Amino acid sequence: MSRRRVPTEAKSHHNEGAVETQSPFSSGSLESPASIWAELSKPPGGWGAAAVPMTTTTGSRTWMKSASTATALPLPPQSSNQYTESLLPPFNPNITPPTSPLPDNLVVAVYSYQPNHSGDLGFEKGDKLKIINTEDPEWYLAESLATGQKGFIPFNFVVRMEGMDKEPWFFKDLSRLDAIRQLLAPGNTQGSFLIRESESTKGSYTLSVRDLDNNAGDTVKHYKIRNMDKGGFYITTRIAFNSLPELVKHYSREADGLCTVLSKPCQTRAPQKPWWQDEWEVPRESLKLERRLGAGQFGRGIYNNHTQVAIKQLKVGSMSPSAFLAEANLMKNLQHPRLVRLYSVVTEEPIFIITEFMANELYLFALSPWVTPYRRFPGDLRLNSQPGGSPLALHLAAGLGEEVSTLSPKLVDFLKTSEGARLSIKTLIDMASQVAEGMAFIEQKNYIHRDLRAANILVSEELICKIADFGLARLIEDNEYTAREGAKFPIKWTAPEAINYGTFSIKSDVWSFGILLTEIVTYGRIPYPGMTNPEVIQNLERGYRMPQPEHCPDELYTIMNQCWQEAPEKRPTFEFLRALMEDFFTATEQQYQTQPY
Repeated sequence: MSRRRVPTEAKSHHNEGAVETQSPFSSGSLESPASIWAELSKPPGGWGAAAVPMTTTTGSRTWMKSASTATALPLPPQSSNQYTESLLPPFNPNITPPTSPLPDNLVVAVYSYQPNHSGDLGFEKGDKLKIINTEDPEWYLAESLATGQKGFIPFNFVVRMEGMDKEPWFFKDLSRLDAIRQLLAPGNTQGSFLIRESESTKGSYTLSVRDLDNNAGDTVKHYKIRNMDKGGFYITTRIAFNSLPELVKHYSREADGLCTVLSKPCQTRAPQKPWWQDEWEVPRESLKLERRLGAGQFGRGIYNNHTQVAIKQLKVGSMSPSAFLAEANLMKNLQHPRLVRLYSVVTEEPIFIITEFMANELYLFALSPWVTPYRRFPGDLRLNSQPGGSPLALHLAAGLGEEVSTLSPKLVDFLKTSEGARLSIKTLIDMASQVAEGMAFIEQKNYIHRDLRAANILVSEELICKIADFGLARLIEDNEYTAREGAKFPIKWTAPEAINYGTFSIKSDVWSFGILLTEIVTYGRIPYPGMTNPEVIQNLERGYRMPQPEHCPDELYTIMNQCWQEAPEKRPTFEFLRALMEDFFTATEQQYQTQPY
């Protein structure tokens, strides 16, 4: 029954989709391992009765046995630190579940799923399922434990039933930088929190909490969760816990030295379900355009009446269908969180490109904690809107139109809106960091973008940036990509060797990234303001480089000039730029909070 689909990057259940609001402490929260065992595995007579403690040793672990059930029970957490050892809560073996792990193929749904194809299995959040086959890495064959029905389920809508993956506050593979991005995204407030695996110390954890600082505004603070030698966790030596859920429960009742009480787990969108490989070349009739746009623009559409997608129509005659299909087959394998994912194509002219849909209710940006009051400077091109009034009213008053509020804007357009104009320099640098991350992946795959600029970056309402249109420039056969006077060729973003000799490489993309940095830091200003394309070419031949934009940090301008080295081999790699931009973003941030008082 296995069906193959297009591979995608593995994501945690905390990445994209509908916002989750359920608290882990509400009556509807996921069940604990103890209650799951009680439901699935409880032997006759129960776990508890009349246990007479005995001890036995297996390997390096010491266990307690119940005389009546012969069930192995773990000893309480211990530590060689006598002070913290005395802080552990009393251990009661009669209420501890058995230590035998749940089968690896038991999972619980963290999002609801409505089936779209025959053979799919629908389920609700909290449903328990048994995985039967994982031959397809993105669509698992599963059986519902409640109904016995079988079918295919998306891999990123479920997590293992055992362990902490099912906890709504646990983000297993989240980086520090992504933790900051997610906690500061719309939908989260002071006290929103998550626990993630430590990037620096294997087997350890970090608590990240959103706080409201009188001076810095909304910020994220991080606390190391320290492991005890023989089990247990603590943040401060004044109190320790047998488990992370106990730690979360305690700090949800009182701050007890933290910056704030833990109020709710970090809210995120449900991930997009994987695409099907057998839906690569699709008929035009399977697509319904909800908002028709001109050639070369993205529009919103529906595929097969059930899946929202973005659709780009290419100009008739601008590209060879056979050449496009060959390139598209390469592009579809470039899958990364910072790249707009290519789903499918219509190869009959006019050619359609179908990609993932990035929703963006633009008026929500004004509610984002990433924004700060802005100062206008001479020559910038931001909208002449003033603070006050609803964000949506300001947006519509700017003449951008109501429909724009439902489709992810290009970065260059968003930076010119009232919402974009309020972004702090720290947020702008984070956007550049995300682009560098995506380009580092393209570099790793030995690919080239050829048209890297803010017009080809899309922005979600969580301020997540994704690179679009990578690879298409090489195939387009009209004047848009012909380097001659009067054409639409993006001269101002293009490296000299590409302008003069048509030599494109990942190093010419690095040059373009430096130009993109000027777009970002000037809120969408056109590069080389006041110059025509021929003037730009002539000035570049004389060694001219754009001066430092107003309010641009010196360190950022240094990065720009590194990207604009005349010799391509002297320009940095995107991997270097990624690390540099991420370090730049976190340079002024305190790494970890001091010990709670």
